[in-house]
Amino acid sequence: MAAVRGPIDTLVIAGGTGTRRAATDPRVLEWTRSAASRSRRVTSVCSGAFVLAAAGLLDGRRATTHWEWCDTLASMFPAVAVERDSIYVVDDNVYTSAGVTAGIDLALALVEEDLGAERARAVAQQLVVFLRRPGGQSQFSAQMAAPSAEREPLRAVQGWIAANPASDLSVAALAARASMSPRNFARAFRRETGMTPAAYVESIRVEQARIALEGSDAQVEAVAKHCGFGTVETMRRAFHRRLGVGPAAYRSRFQTRMKDVA
Repeated sequence: MAAVRGPIDTLVIAGGTGTRRAATDPRVLEWTRSAASRSRRVTSVCSGAFVLAAAGLLDGRRATTHWEWCDTLASMFPAVAVERDSIYVVDDNVYTSAGVTAGIDLALALVEEDLGAERARAVAQQLVVFLRRPGGQSQFSAQMAAPSAEREPLRAVQGWIAANPASDLSVAALAARASMSPRNFARAFRRETGMTPAAYVESIRVEQARIALEGSDAQVEAVAKHCGFGTVETMRRAFHRRLGVGPAAYRSRFQTRMKDVA
């Protein structure tokens, strides 16, 4: 670090397993503050936000980090206005991004800022990613935050849900498959997965509908029926709850990017 002298265009604090230790190292924090004062802009990816926060560089600013660590960041550094659902946040010359791949979103934003939208779009095409990803990071956290159940009957039910999204997935029907009473099933399912059966079913249906919209030209009505929503309106409300964007808009953004690449 001592070898880095003079002006810095973009200071990037990466995340990872060593971040928490770095955030308590006085030498790292002193260097970070010094480097930031010489940088045109300061950025972090994932848990790198903890280093910036510990150095005092996020005080009074809006910021984000990986969805799993947002509450911890807010608790440890109350002077930071943590935005839990943002892919990345820009506050003056300080840029913070959510977990891992959100660093790509941030990098594309920096390319667009420096070189313009056309160059950023060309880079996104090469990477086969959104130039601006629809929705926030909650679209990923909801599914990843639901672990497999510990008990075999409940794990089997989870597999059935994924394989049969258009079937009757009411609590009564799922409880019958697990040979449990509806009340006991609902309590056990929520205790072991962290989600109600209804929320879990919706998350699976949205995920499968998302994949169908991305990978096929099937009518939205057909996707809604195939994935168990019944009507487009029901699917639209579920998409807005979980992805922050409707199914038609989601497909439009994805297919626009793919046509550009082709």
